Amino acid sequence: MARGDHIFVRRGRGRYYTHHGIDGGDGTVIHYTGTAATGRRVERSSLESFADGGEVFVRTYRGRPPVEEIISRAESRLGMSGYHLVRNNCEHFATWASTGSAASRQVRSWAMAAPGALASLAMAQAAGVHLIVLGTVSMCAYALRGLWHRRSGGRTVVPVDGDRDCAP
Repeated sequence: MARGDHIFVRRGRGRYYTHHGIDGGDGTVIHYTGTAATGRRVERSSLESFADGGEVFVRTYRGRPPVEEIISRAESRLGMSGYHLVRNNCEHFATWASTGSAASRQVRSWAMAAPGALASLAMAQAAGVHLIVLGTVSMCAYALRGLWHRRSGGRTVVPVDGDRDCAP
């Protein structure tokens, strides 16, 4: 890791989402902190606090701006609020500081999954299937797909005998 790098760490009990920030190069990270109750804002905190016990990864970009420009962008937002899970989250912030354009791969992947989930609900209602059972099975399958994908280094792995932990 180096000053100005876009860094991230997997969070959540099952590491289902990632938290992003900009490496300050001095053992600090500029990122969104706080909770919904206390209010989220961009702050500088220690790398240890940012990592919260998780492994820190670096997101690489082709042709990124000079490091000082990235740091300047990130520091220009210090103290600012305006966090929004879908439109302005920590990944949007770190991507914007690194490239000049805000984007979130997590939000994009969630948005891609939403139409399929809605279609599943519509089919369940039409077929009269109990939604709790269908929802449980669907969510379990979606979560396991992500785990298999990560463990296989990005390849999709289909289990031979299924996963018995997901049975309703």
